[in-house]
Amino acid sequence: MKTIREMIAERQVEIGKGDLQLGHAAELLNELSALLGNINDEIRRADNKYAKILLEWLDIEKKANRAKIKSEITPEYEARQSARNTKELTLELIRSLKYYIKAKSDEYKVSGNM
Repeated sequence: MKTIREMIAERQVEIGKGDLQLGHAAELLNELSALLGNINDEIRRADNKYAKILLEWLDIEKKANRAKIKSEITPEYEARQSARNTKELTLELIRSLKYYIKAKSDEYKVSGNM
């Protein structure tokens, strides 16, 4: 089974190839919008795991800045950042598709194809 990140990356490659048909661009937009909810769930889980790690380090270290630095080199922090980066990428792809769909729609209207 593919991860959410892999599914987003596949759509990114597809969008990057360019020359999408209007209908397919709309399908991709719907898929990315649906995946956004899954990404938000993943961020929530990753934030929770990271918070637990940070609390552990705060109990161990005497200084909060050291605890924060040590917690930021853990796999939990990396997962948290990866989830946030995936959301950012997805939002940019959604914006790009919306712009593309609007531009293509306007192009069709001007050329009289609609």
